[in-house]
Amino acid sequence: MMDLVIKNCKFVDKEGEYNIAVKDGKIAEISKLNIEADKEIDAKTNYVLPGFIDPHVHFRDPGLTKKEDFKTGSEAAAAGGFTTFIDMPNTIPKTNTYKAFKEKLEIANKKCIINFKLQAGVNTLEEMKKIMKLEPASFKIFMDLEDDETLEKIFKDLAILKNETNYNGLVTAHCEKQSIILDNMEKYKDSTEPIAYSYVRNSLSEEESVKQTINLSSKNNLKLHICHLSSKKALKMAKEANVSYEFTPHHLLLNNDYYNKLGTIIKTNPPLREEKDKISISDIDETTIIGTDHAPHTLEEKHKGVFNSSPGISNIETVVPLLLTEVNKNNIDLKLIPKILSENVAKVFNLKTKGKIAIGYDADFTIIDLKKEGKFNIDSFKTKGKYSPFDGWEYQGKSIMTIVNGKIIVKD
Repeated sequence: MMDLVIKNCKFVDKEGEYNIAVKDGKIAEISKLNIEADKEIDAKTNYVLPGFIDPHVHFRDPGLTKKEDFKTGSEAAAAGGFTTFIDMPNTIPKTNTYKAFKEKLEIANKKCIINFKLQAGVNTLEEMKKIMKLEPASFKIFMDLEDDETLEKIFKDLAILKNETNYNGLVTAHCEKQSIILDNMEKYKDSTEPIAYSYVRNSLSEEESVKQTINLSSKNNLKLHICHLSSKKALKMAKEANVSYEFTPHHLLLNNDYYNKLGTIIKTNPPLREEKDKISISDIDETTIIGTDHAPHTLEEKHKGVFNSSPGISNIETVVPLLLTEVNKNNIDLKLIPKILSENVAKVFNLKTKGKIAIGYDADFTIIDLKKEGKFNIDSFKTKGKYSPFDGWEYQGKSIMTIVNGKIIVKD
């Protein structure tokens, strides 16, 4: 007897309806025939997709829990259709020591209602060797926080780490060039217009940093993943270098004109781009990964002026309906959704039993209703970050059930 069967499932790449059986948290059988189980779920001919994975969130635990914590963040993720997330290391303390990483891991295990992995921050070679015992998703480098000499050493140390431990060489990078940002800041430091922020951290700062990061990764035989890529020229470089990258919903759907409409609410790093420079929905293809860069702050922190307001947007509960709306508009092929929200992330971050609906894989599923219509209401969000540039936007298509390890976490 199976533990669970999900009946009347549609798959994006197959004709007809299927039943999926789950045993001990794994997919045990996929068949058009009836399967007996202790519990049944009727998918009602909705599409059942491999559980969505967000490779880029800031759930703020520990140290910044007034903004978010692993409980509220994982609840928001589940409500948004995600079954797994990867959390970033810039918390208090940073997860760049064995002690801090271990403590954060223990907190996450107690609070999270879905699956997770943690990013490690860079540190001394000896400290990173210790962190490797705790199996970080990768090492995250904030290129905008380091000078060129320091970056050379970081990449060199990671190459040594790869040779001397079981580290697979995956580097996750926030690409903005520190020197360009500092030069631009001199020009715009007295500006009171929110849009000035996008000129300080302009597309050139991203493109030069992407070029540098690709070179440093290649020179040190490391595997690169670029976070929140927002510039068309940077995208071209990433594709030519055959490195993985992620897009955020705000960089895909908004341009820097929105600073004039919404002010510092939409301040984020990298900032929204000018229309002529930015990526768009048409840039999504089979290699794309979607990362929300869910980075909530308090409302007070978002309203402190052009340069003192905190950068970051709450995204994890809006991204799936936004993308499914684009599917309904025929701007995205439905077959791409499981690739960009699950399969490609699992490949890059070596999540071997996730990203597919196949026998032996984890029983993580996101069920979507392509016809479900609504309007975003920030007051109904699970996240503590009660603001969004998409508040009030209408959508068509939504996740209606989130199943993690064979257990229903969110229903309707």
